[in-house]
Amino acid sequence: MEALTIHPQNNEQLKAIKSVLKAMKIPFEKSLYNPEFLKKIQESEKHQEDAVILKCEEDISNYLKNPDTDVQD
Repeated sequence: MEALTIHPQNNEQLKAIKSVLKAMKIPFEKSLYNPEFLKKIQESEKHQEDAVILKCEEDISNYLKNPDTDVQD
């Protein structure tokens, strides 16, 4: 028999899926996200926080002249 991994997008979906599985007497187990996956997500969030967003040509020009200057609001 094959196993399925289900990814509910919110708590309402999670509750509905659990109810269906219980009603059909299908065993299931809870598990947390893979730690490596969580680490990748956290690294991505850190990169996003550190990102420099250049909204117009003036921002680009100012940034290229002095990358250490904060060009954002």
